Amino acid sequence: MKVEKGQVRAPEIGRLWMNSPPLSLRQLRGRVVLIDFWDYTCVNCLRTLPYVQAWHERYQQKGLTVMGVHTPEFTFAQYESNVERAVRDLGITYPVVIDSNYELWKAFANRYWPTKYLLDGESYLRYAHFGEGAYGDTEQAIQELLREIHPGLELPPIMEPVRETDRPGAVCFQPSPELYLGHRRGRIGNQNGFREDEIADYSFAGKLEEGQFYAQGRWASTAEYFESAAEGDNRIVLKYSAAAVNLVLASPRAPSYELVIHQDGKALTRSQATPDVRFRPAADGEESYILIEQPRMYQLVDNGSFGTHTLELLCPQPGLAAFAFTFTTCLDPSAVVSEAAG
Repeated sequence: MKVEKGQVRAPEIGRLWMNSPPLSLRQLRGRVVLIDFWDYTCVNCLRTLPYVQAWHERYQQKGLTVMGVHTPEFTFAQYESNVERAVRDLGITYPVVIDSNYELWKAFANRYWPTKYLLDGESYLRYAHFGEGAYGDTEQAIQELLREIHPGLELPPIMEPVRETDRPGAVCFQPSPELYLGHRRGRIGNQNGFREDEIADYSFAGKLEEGQFYAQGRWASTAEYFESAAEGDNRIVLKYSAAAVNLVLASPRAPSYELVIHQDGKALTRSQATPDVRFRPAADGEESYILIEQPRMYQLVDNGSFGTHTLELLCPQPGLAAFAFTFTTCLDPSAVVSEAAG
């Protein structure tokens, strides 16, 4: 979305910074500024970060300043230490400002993760994009604003997509919707629903429906998350349609937690495993699990093709906190062709 020159001047930027001393838009007059609202637990934000980092590296010396505004969705992502760890682990080197109180979010009247705003050399808002995608259009807008300041500036060609699924022709099916597990926004399929802000026993029977999760065992229901609350047969089960599944997880009661993952009634195969999945010997082969050490988004399964499956998370110990599922679906067109050919 482009905005006419001179219509909207951006508000000033916040207080607590990483990778930079505090910056102000006033001191940045004469430079193009890209402001990226993000959250380190958001899969859509994480998928855009390689582009934002690349633009910082390509255009920092050409007159662009990139600012990441970290506005958290969950309480644990408000803490500076967690954001600092994420910035380091994700390889972000551009300035990041902490917006844990939503001051900048509200000042920009922002509504989405991620959102990118481009400001011209006079700090007027000239371009905005909400969500993933439009990477070529965004980079083109960056170059146009840089040339407004320096008409003869030599700039590189628009960068190639960092993923095959970002290229024209990628096949994107309609996945299951994002699914929260806290009772404030969550959808639970158990007949009796949530026992809000209580520890209770849960059970379910019958056919699984998409768009909700089902709980078995003893769980604590909070506004933000669902937490296993005792030793025993604690499970989260859901039916989903997607290529891959992610889940924001934490281990609030211990330094780590081992979460066992089954799909369609059995352990994951090596071909379905993500970088977060581990394997260990079991009586019937290998058991697939994830070690939760830091509160963040974990990649549970990547099937490589779109399909409908039943996912089962086994939580035999107390202290596993589950916040929100997200589902991804876009496929490399060559993978789709080869699958159809097979």
